[in-house]
Amino acid sequence: MQQAVRFWRSREGALILPALVFYLLVYVYPLVKMAGWSFFDHGFTLKFWRELAREPAYFKALSNTLEISVLVTVITLLLSYPFAYLMTTTTPRARRVLTVLLLIPFWTSVLVRTFAWLVILGRNGLVNNLLLALGLVGEPQKLLFNMIGVQVGMVQVLLPFMVFPLYAVMSRIDLNVIRVARSLGAPPHRVLLHVFLPLSLPGVAAGCILVFLLAVGFYVTPALLGGPGQITLATMIDMMITTFLNFGFAATLGLLLLAVVAGIFAGVSALLGLNRIVGGGAGS
Repeated sequence: MQQAVRFWRSREGALILPALVFYLLVYVYPLVKMAGWSFFDHGFTLKFWRELAREPAYFKALSNTLEISVLVTVITLLLSYPFAYLMTTTTPRARRVLTVLLLIPFWTSVLVRTFAWLVILGRNGLVNNLLLALGLVGEPQKLLFNMIGVQVGMVQVLLPFMVFPLYAVMSRIDLNVIRVARSLGAPPHRVLLHVFLPLSLPGVAAGCILVFLLAVGFYVTPALLGGPGQITLATMIDMMITTFLNFGFAATLGLLLLAVVAGIFAGVSALLGLNRIVGGGAGS
């Protein structure tokens, strides 16, 4: 006890205290408040959880949320990995240009970018006109209000959140290792799979975790670009609050999503050893 008191009176404790207070106010307190709404309504109750268990539509929304999040994470990784590799191996001037290209979308809000995709992917939009002009399709394709539109919009928004963790790790990899492997006769694909990829796994893990967690809570893009088959839990939560003013059930849906994501993350972390991968660094 005395040791704890001495710590909080020390310089280290004084430095940690503001961050701890901020964490308690903006994360722990809202979480406790949300749990209170879920389990208390003029006394302890499980009515919101019973209602949740009776209605399959909410679990369908949960399934949609996880499916969209996983697909978006995989697509974002496949697009980001070569981009981050290019940033690592190119000249400093070209690297600055690529960085600016990644940051430009942040100058506009997610809502504005999503409305832009409504125009680009529309029946008479740029993508359909290009496909028709190239003769790849015979009629305009349905690219909106389905899974395609949701994935395109979310991948565009989340791409930088995958690229930068990848680049942060790749930039610390000694490229002489790659040159040595090539000089010993290893073909490019074997160098990538057996040398560069293992060294970049901390960036892959960090980027996938970040993008998946952001995708799980995405609301604007799935709501505007998706159809009835792409309703997510975030959309359900918004509906419960803004339309039905049912804060208790909205809190229950939020806790369900939090519990499922925490369980998935814990399981994947234990299965793949993410703590070892992320903590290993590029040089280990």
